Amino acid sequence: MPSEAVVHVVDDDQAVRQSLSFLLASDGLPVRLHESASSFLQNVKDASAGCIITDVRMPGIDGIEFLRRLKADGFRLPVIVMTGHADVPMAVEAMKHGALDFIEKPFDDDLFLAAVRAALKRQEQNAHQDSQAAEIEARAQSLSEREAQVLEGLVSGKANKVIAYDLGISPRTVEIYRANVMSKMQASSLSELVRMALLIAPRTLAGP
Repeated sequence: MPSEAVVHVVDDDQAVRQSLSFLLASDGLPVRLHESASSFLQNVKDASAGCIITDVRMPGIDGIEFLRRLKADGFRLPVIVMTGHADVPMAVEAMKHGALDFIEKPFDDDLFLAAVRAALKRQEQNAHQDSQAAEIEARAQSLSEREAQVLEGLVSGKANKVIAYDLGISPRTVEIYRANVMSKMQASSLSELVRMALLIAPRTLAGP
């Protein structure tokens, strides 16, 4: 878990905020408290690591609307929604809007901390994947238009001779382009090349 990861607790109930703050801090997790979704959206601009814990039912901006705003503002932190038993349908709706998980109150401390740890791990994995995708995208941008077309054919599962026919070139020329693509993309096998292409698709396969 990156050291800058922060658990943001967003809840209108001060007692809940303080209780969760103590629990999270006792587990060695940095915590930041917010009394409302509006407060979070106004004051947090650089949340690149961590996760968000919020109640599905809050005055003003509720949990569902909060998720919508987070998405609109470009936040990608995993969100765990807390809910009372009667609000489970709202929690399910929250997951449809991008929440990672929901926990029913009252919840077990260990269960809660395990869910937070899982959310932080998910965020770390997402950040790594984003970094990896950016590197692969940069390599893909170095492909010529023809090389990008050959890559697209390979990802579609087409044989060299089919790609050659589609592009009006010889199979031997396709082999040369394919070798160039493998080299520029730093792929050791066709399966690795396909995995790379799928990670960045459909953003870059059209070529420069």
